[in-house]
This record gives sequence, C-alpha cells and structure tokens, in this order.
Amino acid sequence: MKRLSAETERALDRLAAVEASVAALGDDDLLDFADIFAAGEPTPLRTMAETEMRRRNLSL
Repeated sequence: MKRLSAETERALDRLAAVEASVAALGDDDLLDFADIFAAGEPTPLRTMAETEMRRRNLSL
C-alpha cells in the first residue's frame, strides 16, 4: 500500500511538472508545441496545450 501511494505521488508530481512546463512556454513556443500535437488522435499533451492556448486567447 505504501509503495502504491509513493508511486501515485511521484506520478502526480511528474504530471504537475509537465503542466507547469507547458504553462511556462512563451507564446511562440506554445504555438509550436500545440502544432506538433494538432494532427492525429487527441492526447493529454494536446489537451494541455489547447487549454493553455485558450487561457492566453491564442489559436493556431
């Protein structure tokens, strides 16, 4: 149980770090990042980029 809890905590920390990294991108870098994930199946990274773009009122 402790091991599972620790693994979950590490996964949540990594997710928070990825989300913070996407939010820290400059506008041009965010648009480049979003463009990479624009085609194909939706992914969590695509969703993060789209969410941040909406927050900044940016579009591709």
